[in-house]
Amino acid sequence: MLTAKSARKFFKLPVFLTCLLPFLFIITDAYEYTGSLGANPIENIQDRLGNWGLRFLLISLAITPIRKITGQAWIILFRRMLGLFAFFYVLLHFLTWLILEQSMVLPAIIEDIITRPFITIGFLALLILFIMAATSTTNIKKKLKKRWHTIHRLVYGSSALAVWHYWWQVKKDITEPLIYAVILSVLLLYRLWYKYKSQKLMSLKTKNPA
Repeated sequence: MLTAKSARKFFKLPVFLTCLLPFLFIITDAYEYTGSLGANPIENIQDRLGNWGLRFLLISLAITPIRKITGQAWIILFRRMLGLFAFFYVLLHFLTWLILEQSMVLPAIIEDIITRPFITIGFLALLILFIMAATSTTNIKKKLKKRWHTIHRLVYGSSALAVWHYWWQVKKDITEPLIYAVILSVLLLYRLWYKYKSQKLMSLKTKNPA
């Protein structure tokens, strides 16, 4: 079985660079080295950043179930990195809308929020991710103790808001947001099932001590 030390040594940099690839491809596409950003480059950038933010969010949620199912404890080492990359891409998605699309013009921003409520939902998801990113360090985790776990359980709420944001954004083809919604539902159901199983096992141990 792979140890945590070996996993950190051999996989940390490759995983980091892999997570950075979508961002690098946006840059190289902008210069038309690897492709193009199409007829509407701002929308293209927004969509790609938002999609990758949601994907990394779901991948980070899948880490714990994969660890429990496979018994490979080292995989948990990459959960924080994946979560921070999710925040990175969602933040860039928001900044692209704020700076490139709205040019930071307050009346246009307010009008967009009023007429397009999915933006408000997306902002709430970003706010939760910001709180989680700000409290992701080891020192803060030690200081917050049990409250840290309570805060970081909000990731499911943030993920649900992100999927909802995407669902409302698309107008006709909801195939992709539906796929994300199904994946999130499976991950959430697994968490609930595992919690129920653990509580039941604990109850049996209490009633029948060895």
